Amino acid sequence: MRPFLTMVFLFLIVGFLTTANTQFQGPLKETFLQKVGDLKNTFATLITFSWFLAYPICGGVGSSWINRYGYKGTLIRGLWIMIIGLGLFFASSYFTVQFPDADMTIGENVIPLGFFIFLLGSFVVGASATILQVVINPYLAASSVKGTQAIQRLAIGGTANSVGTTIAPYFVTGVVFGGLAMEDIQIGQLMLPFFLLMVTIAVIVVLLMNLSLPDIQGTRAEKGEKLEKSVWSFRHLTLGVCAIFFYVGVEVCIGANINLYAIEQNYASPALMATLYWGGMLIGRLAGSSLSKVSPRTQLTVTTVSATVLTLLAIIFNNPWLLTAVGLFHSIMWGAIFTLSVAHLGKYTSVASGVFMIGVVGGAILPLLQGVLADMLEGWRSSWFIVIFGELFMLYYALMGSRVRQRAD
Repeated sequence: MRPFLTMVFLFLIVGFLTTANTQFQGPLKETFLQKVGDLKNTFATLITFSWFLAYPICGGVGSSWINRYGYKGTLIRGLWIMIIGLGLFFASSYFTVQFPDADMTIGENVIPLGFFIFLLGSFVVGASATILQVVINPYLAASSVKGTQAIQRLAIGGTANSVGTTIAPYFVTGVVFGGLAMEDIQIGQLMLPFFLLMVTIAVIVVLLMNLSLPDIQGTRAEKGEKLEKSVWSFRHLTLGVCAIFFYVGVEVCIGANINLYAIEQNYASPALMATLYWGGMLIGRLAGSSLSKVSPRTQLTVTTVSATVLTLLAIIFNNPWLLTAVGLFHSIMWGAIFTLSVAHLGKYTSVASGVFMIGVVGGAILPLLQGVLADMLEGWRSSWFIVIFGELFMLYYALMGSRVRQRAD
């Protein structure tokens, strides 16, 4: 039980840092990007793009490390990478304060060099989150917890993840920036919070090094063993990677861009909308952890249909508040898609988990594409059709794409 709870806690850390990173879009748009012209939304969404770009690049690294160092060794290495990334966040603020005139001109847009350091930090922390999730997902799915099925254990981990995502927006606005209005934010306020986060993660590494985390048998190739088939030969996994691309993409589109949509319409509390969205995911995952008799396929079907209807209504009524309710239905999609994708994969599971992370790049591409569309269309309203398209693909995966045609076991 202790190893299972450890993974649940680490999932909280991943969720917290993922959402905290996206919530810097608004404040950094007002600080780093003051001299950027008509492409502010595009540059702001590069923060999220940099984070999720790490997933397709580093997912395979996580899988190979599991086979080489085991689950525990991979976790420890992933957390050290996280500390390096947080250090780059610290450095971006320090550099900008010390060298305020160091910038780069792209066309008519003037961008501080410190912004690019922040983007690099976003990529590195994203790489850490990727490696951690390559470990966490199969570990949760394969752990033995009496009276639960794999999707429930992933929902429990997802609940902890949602606790992190729910508190992150107010950590950024309330702790990092002290509740200041956007126009009063100073970039120097980033240094202390990120230094404290580095110390916190270092303490977690020390504790983890002294904790027993047994490997899960039957989920990875043994040392020296070669896999006979390409993991891509399993159709339900390949389509699952596509489904997770759209899932993470639409999840982050709302979580990261709803505040920009609300700011555009002059709502007083844009951070509240993001918090309600992630809070809805927390509630949904709590509910999902009790659904022991409902199949992952049924859960994914019901939630995608519901999310599609709510997003369409938000577009029709031009109301961002309706998007906050989508979080309730996004909550258990990750666990459902992952469970369906790795079904009957046996010793291919750890490799499949790394491959699965490739799809998470949707969190980089779709929000960035949405930001570009918002600039082109001079508003966020019509850009939400991207979310509807993603929901419809996941519905296809639930109904047809997830059917197992080839088994490894």
